[in-house]
Amino acid sequence: MIKDTEDIAWETTAPEDLWILDKLILSRHLGYTCGPVGSPVDKSDYYMVRPCVNAMGLGLGAQKHYIKDSTNHLTPGHFWCEFFEGDHISVDYENGKQVLAVQGHKNTSTYVKWDRWLRVDVQIPLPKFLHNIANKYPKINAEFIGGNLIEIHLRHNPDFPGNRQEYIPVWQGQDTNPPQGYEYVQDPDIHGRIGAWVK
Repeated sequence: MIKDTEDIAWETTAPEDLWILDKLILSRHLGYTCGPVGSPVDKSDYYMVRPCVNAMGLGLGAQKHYIKDSTNHLTPGHFWCEFFEGDHISVDYENGKQVLAVQGHKNTSTYVKWDRWLRVDVQIPLPKFLHNIANKYPKINAEFIGGNLIEIHLRHNPDFPGNRQEYIPVWQGQDTNPPQGYEYVQDPDIHGRIGAWVK
């Protein structure tokens, strides 16, 4: 079975809707304090810096930086945005209605290597400005940190098919034998994940 990956979503998105996949444009639309690399910050502070568009997903390139003024030293094609804290919730919508919510848990030192994802009973309505998008694309995944929308994918979360309740990534070099009550599935990614323990 082929997953709904970022590259497939990119290829199947109408040109006039591609702004949805650009995290800088989305952040600006939402009124966040943000800007492209090369533009100065308004005040010295910690900011999240990441690619504006990332077809490989998985948090690739995301880093927390303390920026005093200029951003010229950062990677071109990235953007800076005010730093959000709180629960990281990934929500799937189908035809505008929520069908899944999972919460991610990880060490604060990384934005790539997650410790586990758990299905949770959290309701986050689809933001109103996305209702027209939902009419065109039946599957939407939205990521929230502390209740703040940070990115949108025109696909569903591929890690929680059916009634799966938990997803624990297994990284290269780890033992793949699952704990009691879990099963191991192969699910490699470019960051060194080789699979996951799931139940």
